[in-house]
Amino acid sequence: MIVGTTEAAHILEISTARLRVLLSEGRVRGAYKTGKMWLIPLVNGKPIIKRGTRGPAPRWRNQRLAAQTIVHVNSHRIRQNQKQQQQLPVITVKKGNTNVYGHQVEILGGCRVVYSPDKPLSCGARVWIETLNKVMIVG
Repeated sequence: MIVGTTEAAHILEISTARLRVLLSEGRVRGAYKTGKMWLIPLVNGKPIIKRGTRGPAPRWRNQRLAAQTIVHVNSHRIRQNQKQQQQLPVITVKKGNTNVYGHQVEILGGCRVVYSPDKPLSCGARVWIETLNKVMIVG
């Protein structure tokens, strides 16, 4: 689920001004700006706030961080399928240290499509989908 600054501040029990400071510092994980509006993803009902370097411990500190899931199309597998006349799955779902391949993927919730030609992933992917929500793999 994705919420705005007012709802997220209410969930965290902080002011919207403080939340905007955290957003401008890049400490709200997965948050992005669309026009003049911030969109903040919720994980287990709360936004994920990265730890600061100074000050007292925050009230939201005890939440567990969810691993980010990355979904991309493996072009090496596509070429292998064409060359060897096979039907191996080409969609890769990466969560933590595990890779799972599938023919179809369903993302339950919000996600973000990233194109980064200058900084590809370690596997070489330049376009991928990032999500903090559950991903179902078919096949």
